[in-house]
Amino acid sequence: MVLVAVFGVALLVAVLLSGLAARTVLSTSFLFLVGGALVSDGFLGLIHITPDSEIVATTADLALFAVLFTDGQHVSFSKLRANWRSPARALGLGMPLAFVFMALVTHFLVGLDWTTSFLVGAVLAPTDPVFASAIVGRKEVPAKLRELLNVESGINDGLALPIVLILIAAAGPTAGTAEASLGTIALELLLGLLFGVLLPLLVNGLVRFRLLGAEPKLQPLLPLATGIILYATCHLTHANPYLAAFSAGAVLVAVSPEAKEAFEPLGEALAELAKFAALLVFGALLTPQLFGDLSLGGYAAVVLAIVLIRPSSMLISLIGTHFNRREKLTAAWFGPKGFASVVYGLLVLQSGIPQAAEAYTLIAVCIAFSIIAHSSTDVPIARMFDVEDLVGIPGDEENSPKADAVAAGRRDAADDA
Repeated sequence: MVLVAVFGVALLVAVLLSGLAARTVLSTSFLFLVGGALVSDGFLGLIHITPDSEIVATTADLALFAVLFTDGQHVSFSKLRANWRSPARALGLGMPLAFVFMALVTHFLVGLDWTTSFLVGAVLAPTDPVFASAIVGRKEVPAKLRELLNVESGINDGLALPIVLILIAAAGPTAGTAEASLGTIALELLLGLLFGVLLPLLVNGLVRFRLLGAEPKLQPLLPLATGIILYATCHLTHANPYLAAFSAGAVLVAVSPEAKEAFEPLGEALAELAKFAALLVFGALLTPQLFGDLSLGGYAAVVLAIVLIRPSSMLISLIGTHFNRREKLTAAWFGPKGFASVVYGLLVLQSGIPQAAEAYTLIAVCIAFSIIAHSSTDVPIARMFDVEDLVGIPGDEENSPKADAVAAGRRDAADDA
């Protein structure tokens, strides 16, 4: 119950400061991260959470599922068909480059063996736009840039998971079963994709029956029920829940835009709650001992992961695209490590492989630094695009169609220059 009380207080503080955070470098994500650290055993000792506590894996898993389900609803298949090349290059070239570069840095600076180093690279390869919401969640930011970051982050979680599981199998006592694991993982990914596509289609078909249909005040609960059933089904069948969540969100908005519109306020609020809860719990793991256990080489690897590896990998993948320089630099910087990396890092810690603790320490510190760096720079960088207000937050007269047109004109002039 102490944890519930702490979460309530942190939520109240975050809401009261959210207006200030929307205009400055202050981040609500950072508040929950710091709040969790302050009440942990490392400081005030109000809550007692360890990496093997069930609440850690559960909250991170729920948060990632909720975020991906709502993120999928921002995907437009028509726009994606017209602009599929950039996300494909980010996933097919940028992500593998980041994976390999991180593995090399981990091996030579931290001293982990090659298999574990590539495992760290796979865990830290996925990105999460929830810590760059001022970029992904602002309609004034160029749509192609938002689409790139949203699609990349939504799909790369599912792409990284099989690699993580295979490398865990290769690094541990079950290394001889890697081939069998590959088939199992492929089946889990396929099931996740099938469930994510078929369940929204089934629910949409049921709604079309003459005797069925939701009354207006209950309509937002229809996608929520779909998401709950999908989450439970994936865990009961061992299907990949993250690929299922993102694909279900995308299919839902394609077949039933009205359901997406009704669910969006509720869905965004639930995703925020899940995110904040996971951040609070993850923050409780960030004890002084954890930071003290990381070597100087590990800190160098963390800095390189954030300021060099992700940016250079994305910039290479975007060579020859139609993004202007400002958009390329923004896409390159916003590669935050989020809930997928938390979940996969816990899988590494609980795997029992020889260097699990060292790998987890590096992963956890990198995630913490990434959350701080990216969630506190989204607003300043968004202002380069002449953005004044968050989507859905009432603004002043500058947030009018006329002001949007003027801002667009300024952006075009700047791009031409």
